[in-house]
Amino acid sequence: MNNENGKTTDTYRSYLLMEEIASEEPVSQRDLSRRLDIALGLVNSYLKNLVAKGYVRIKAFPKNRYSYILTPQGIAEKSRLAYQHLSYFTNLYRIARQDYTTLFHKCTAAGVRNVSFCGVDEVAEIAFLSLRETAIGLCAVMDDERAGETFFDMTISSLEAGISSGADRIVITSFKRGEALREKLLSLGANDAAICIVGNSGKVDHLKGKR
Repeated sequence: MNNENGKTTDTYRSYLLMEEIASEEPVSQRDLSRRLDIALGLVNSYLKNLVAKGYVRIKAFPKNRYSYILTPQGIAEKSRLAYQHLSYFTNLYRIARQDYTTLFHKCTAAGVRNVSFCGVDEVAEIAFLSLRETAIGLCAVMDDERAGETFFDMTISSLEAGISSGADRIVITSFKRGEALREKLLSLGANDAAICIVGNSGKVDHLKGKR
C-alpha cells in the first residue's frame, strides 16, 4: 500500500471510530474492535492519537468500561473527514467504473468468455457492476484474506484454488493491493498473459493478448 492509500485508510478508520463513539455510550476498546473489524491494538493506537490531538476525551465507568466523548474540535474534525471521504469514494467509483468498463469491453473484443476476480474490496464490487453489462461470465472470486466469505452469490476462494477455475482472464480487482496480488498469482503459477490490472491512474496498466 502506498503512502497515499495508507493515509486514506488511517483517516477513514479515525472517522469510523469518531462516528461510533459519538453517542457517548460506555464502550470498551474490544467492543469497538469487534464493531469496526479493526485489530484491538489498532483501536488503542487510534484512540490515543485522537485523545492526544484533543478530538476525544475519556470518561471512566465501573467494570472497566469507558465513554469516549467527542470534544468540540472532534465534532468539527468528524464533519471534515465525513466530507473528505464522501469525495474520495465518489471519485473512486467514477474512476473504477470507467476503467473496468473499458477493460471488459477490450476483453469482449479479444474474445474473452469468462474471467476470475482477484482481490475483494470496494473496487471489486464496482468491477462486478461493470462486468454485468457484458456477456462475460465470472468463474471465481479469490482473496486469501477473505476466503470462505461471500461475494454477491459466490463463495470467495483462496488464490491457489481460484487459479484452477479455468477462466480466460484473471482480473485484479483491488487498486490498493494490485501489484502484490499479481506477484502472488505469478508465484502460484498463473499465466502472466492472463492477468489484467487496472490502475487507479485511469488506464489499463496490463492487458496482454489472448492466450
